Amino acid sequence: MSILKNKNSSQQTEPSTESASGGKKENTIKRFTEYTLEIIKVILISLAIIVPVRYFLIQPFYVKGASMEPNFFDHEYLIINEISYRFNEPERGEIVVFKYPRDPSQYFIKRIIGLPNETLEIKNGKITVFNSDNREGLRLEEDYLEEGVITFGDRTISLGVDEYFIMGDNRLASFDSRSFGPIKRESIVGKVWVRGWPFNKLKVFDTPEYNQ
Repeated sequence: MSILKNKNSSQQTEPSTESASGGKKENTIKRFTEYTLEIIKVILISLAIIVPVRYFLIQPFYVKGASMEPNFFDHEYLIINEISYRFNEPERGEIVVFKYPRDPSQYFIKRIIGLPNETLEIKNGKITVFNSDNREGLRLEEDYLEEGVITFGDRTISLGVDEYFIMGDNRLASFDSRSFGPIKRESIVGKVWVRGWPFNKLKVFDTPEYNQ
């Protein structure tokens, strides 16, 4: 009798154990599925935010070369503001990233010196701008250049309706519009907004003012 009783007891309790085990597995699978879906949701939301920002609002760039010294040095990390030029036109003195006219796969960083429909005269190391507001010419005082720096390459340049004349701040070591000519408006990617690296040189850049 005792043997039969133990056998029946075993048979009665086994289904209960199997049921509990199956329920535990189902809960584990459910939690894993919910966790996976949550991760996917976070990724999709992040992409929805990051992708438009990355490709339409701001972009990171590294400085390469010495053409903008002493204001920018090799390997500095910059954030470029792309959105502002969707609503406003580039201004004189702004530092821009643009596609090199002879090879659009390359990006250059320079400063805007001449604006559309202006005439620039480079003479005796100085730049004079002629436009509708300055018929007699405006001599540019470029405070962002190192003391004693001159702009070589005497010439007179007349810009078209959508052309910009750009130059590097290191005038003696810059490959710019003095060599390959003006750039088109469509070539400009955006203006330099923030220097993010190195941290001790973190800076937000504004448009410089010129004496009128």
